[in-house]
Amino acid sequence: MNPRRPEDVHVVTEARRPLSEDITARQRRYLVSMGIRTSCFVGAVAAGLAGAPFWAIGVLIVGAVFLPYVAVVVANAGRRPEKPVRLDGDRGPHRKRVSGRRPEIGS
Repeated sequence: MNPRRPEDVHVVTEARRPLSEDITARQRRYLVSMGIRTSCFVGAVAAGLAGAPFWAIGVLIVGAVFLPYVAVVVANAGRRPEKPVRLDGDRGPHRKRVSGRRPEIGS
């Protein structure tokens, strides 16, 4: 152990979420956006057949056209920043630091 360099202490509560959870969350956001887009398209067709005002049909068409772009940008935005988890602020002398080394007999 080098006395000039402090030991890195790794705590499991500081670990990031797994990449699989991040991908699942992105897929869910994308699918919700595409579901809304599909609803806008079907709504525009139904509103057009029902004789709805032109502005209502236009709003639904604009939603159907621009939501795919927004959904792709949001899905590819990357990982969201996470706040570090703090169990408590008490770092008194009775607390031991996690060394990351294997426990040895007699230590």
